This record gives sequence, C-alpha cells and structure tokens, in this order.
Amino acid sequence: MNNRVLLLEDDELLLDNLAQRLARAGYQVYCATDLSGAHQLLSTLDTLQAAILDQNVGSDNGLDFIEPLLTRFPDCRVIMLTGYGSIPAAVAATRRGAWNYLTKPASLQDILSALTGTHEHSPPLPDAPPSLERLEWEHIQRVLDEHDGNISLAARVLGIHRRTLQRRLKKRPAAREFERDRPEPTLHSPPPSSFTRRRN
Repeated sequence: MNNRVLLLEDDELLLDNLAQRLARAGYQVYCATDLSGAHQLLSTLDTLQAAILDQNVGSDNGLDFIEPLLTRFPDCRVIMLTGYGSIPAAVAATRRGAWNYLTKPASLQDILSALTGTHEHSPPLPDAPPSLERLEWEHIQRVLDEHDGNISLAARVLGIHRRTLQRRLKKRPAAREFERDRPEPTLHSPPPSSFTRRRN
C-alpha cells in the first residue's frame, strides 16, 4: 500500500499522533495545520487517495476545503472529523462531498475503517438525548454552515463577539483522549519519516 492521505488538523499533538500511526499503517501522510497550508500541499500533489479534515481548524472551517480538494482530485475519499456526532455537522459534510464523518475522539481502527470501508460502515448518530452544550454546538455549526464558515458573520448572527465564538469552537476533546481503550491492529511499519508537514 502506498496511498497518500492529507491531514488537516490544528492540534499539533493530535496531528503528529495520527500521522505517525497512519504512516505505520502504510500510508504516505501529508500534514497541514491550517487551510492555507492545506491549499499549498494540494497544489504540489499529483495524486491523493484520501483526506482527513478537522471541521474546526483555528478560525477556519475544514468544510471549506472539501470543494477545492474534490475539484482537483474527484476520487479522493474525504473523511470529516467533528467534535460531536451531530446531525447538522454530518449533513453539511456529506452535502459538500465528504465520504464519511467521524466523531472525535476517533480511534485508529475507526479511521482505518473509514479510509477502506463502504458507506454501510458509517457510524450511527448517537441516540442519547443531547446536552445543552451539544445543542449549542449544533446551533453554532448550523449557523456557520449557513454562512459558509465565515466566523465574523456567524458571530454577528449569533449575537456574540467573534473571539467568543472562536473560544467556543475550541471546546473539544483533548488530544490525549484521541485513542480509545481498545487494542490496536497489528501493522507492518515503514520508516516513521513517511509523513510531510506543512506549516505557515
């Protein structure tokens, strides 16, 4: 296997963790911590089999990267990472062309299954009643999507300061919770240097 995968994630600890694990699984990994870096990587690649995009990347929205990504690589399998298993987030991602979505924190096995599986293996949305925090999050995501990820416009519609909205978007599981307590698959490991990072 020599599939190329692009990772877009602003949490550098989580990014490095996932990049190293995917590299050990046989993927050639390219990393970006913001949309600008992701666009630069996109312009340098001649092939790309998959992309794993965090929905909230600093003040950017990972959903905005789906269209240019699929324009350049129509067969690329796009996996969105969302802070909650929310219906608005899943609908927004699939409407823009994402193959699948995963709720953070997602295990390595979940990610590998999304990269290689079919739509039949898409994770179900949670049945538990949503908390007030989650309802607020879903409302914020819906407003962001309606305004094409524009933080300033969304904050104005929500009636809050732009920085307040950015702080709320940062409220997500810590990187140390990324791996669930489950055994990892046995993987054959190429050299750990098989991933490329792009920062600005």
